[in-house]
Amino acid sequence: MNPLDQILSDAQAAFAAALDIPALEQAKALFLGKSGSLTEQLKGLGKLDAEARRTAGAEINRCKSAVEAALEARREALRAAQLAAQLQAEALDVTLPGRGAGLGGLHPVTRTLERVDELFRSIGFEVADGPEIEGDWHNFTALNTPANHPARSMHDTFYLQDAPGVLLRTHTSPVQIRAMQAHAARYAGGDMPELRIIAPGRVYRVDSDATHSPMFHQLEGLWIGEHISFAGLKGVIIDFLKRFFETEELQVRFRPSFFPFTEPSAEIDFAFMSGPNKGRWLEIAGCGMVHPNVLSNGGVDPAHYTGFAFGMGLDRLTMLRYGINDLRLFFENDLRFLTQFKD
Repeated sequence: MNPLDQILSDAQAAFAAALDIPALEQAKALFLGKSGSLTEQLKGLGKLDAEARRTAGAEINRCKSAVEAALEARREALRAAQLAAQLQAEALDVTLPGRGAGLGGLHPVTRTLERVDELFRSIGFEVADGPEIEGDWHNFTALNTPANHPARSMHDTFYLQDAPGVLLRTHTSPVQIRAMQAHAARYAGGDMPELRIIAPGRVYRVDSDATHSPMFHQLEGLWIGEHISFAGLKGVIIDFLKRFFETEELQVRFRPSFFPFTEPSAEIDFAFMSGPNKGRWLEIAGCGMVHPNVLSNGGVDPAHYTGFAFGMGLDRLTMLRYGINDLRLFFENDLRFLTQFKD
């Protein structure tokens, strides 16, 4: 067999035996490397005369082209096999149903808010809203809070820098003032129908521990009309608490207290008559008849109308309803805690 034919045959066999690209590159060096058999053939051309060198060179080049073609063919075959193996390993069964996105759930405080909303709407209350960044007048002055009241201190309230008299609201009571003003303006010059609202939302105070947070949720209620009494206030609160906690075995008491925006004022306590908190009195809210000065600041004539107001913490209601003892759990975004309320 012609030496060049032997080289081509050996090269084809060596390339076919290579099972991966690195092995193929090693086989290539045996024929096309610096010391490869074809390279040695080219080196020997210098010993031939011109005519013989021309003839031999043409034969060597034809052999080299054939070897390189065999090399490239094997290289492409190995790449195709490698790609096929990868596709097989990463194959997807498109007939399988999709996994779908995981379903979230409502935050426990949101669950409480929706429940409270539903209960108060069922007795004719509407939901009112207002800004969380408030002015001093709506947050304090209009609510009959004197200039030297501790709540106005920077130790208790977040004031905005370089904005005198502007603060993060400390309660949702400013919503009551705004609602009264809008209601009175709507019916100016005529008889004013009753105003019944609840004002839930975020509020801010300088406080932080297991039962307090710099940001928390508050619910306030207001009922203004011609014949509104403290007896009506008691009826609304007692009915709400029994329906919220879904038990008739509940005792509620009203302790005399003081708030600048109500007169008379009371703290509201309740006690379960069964369960782990049986007989234990828990403070749940503050309430009272709306002070005449507050009615006037809201555009309502205190000589003709009366009203009651109440305020309670939505976070506290949530803690009691679900047996949670640390308020901070609501705001840490720990899924191990939150997923308990998904269903």
